[in-house]
Amino acid sequence: MSSSDPMKRIADILEQVARIESHLAGQDLETFRVNTLAQDAVERCLERICEAARKIGDMLDERYPKVDFPNLRRFGSILRHDYGDVDVEIIWQVTVARLPLLKAACRAELGL
Repeated sequence: MSSSDPMKRIADILEQVARIESHLAGQDLETFRVNTLAQDAVERCLERICEAARKIGDMLDERYPKVDFPNLRRFGSILRHDYGDVDVEIIWQVTVARLPLLKAACRAELGL
C-alpha cells in the first residue's frame, strides 16, 4: 500500500479481502479455531485493511454506514495493540458478517 490515492487503497482493501477469502476457503468456525496459520494470516490481512481504511479517512463513512468505517479504523488499533484480547470468534464474525459489506462498498467505489 504505497500509494496515497484513495482508489488505490480501496483496490488494496479488495486484494486483502480476496486473500482472506482464500485463507478461509473450505473452513468453518471449528476448523478456523484450530488453524493458527489461517488465524494469523487473516489477522494480518485485517490489519492491512484497517490501515488502508485509516489512510482513506472518512470519505466513505456516510456513503456506506453499514460498513461502519469508523469502527473498522479502530479495529486495526485493537489488532495491533490489544492482540491478546482478540478472540478467534470475533475474527470469524468480522470475516463472515462484515467483509461482504466492505467488499461490496469497495467494488461500488471502483465501479466494478
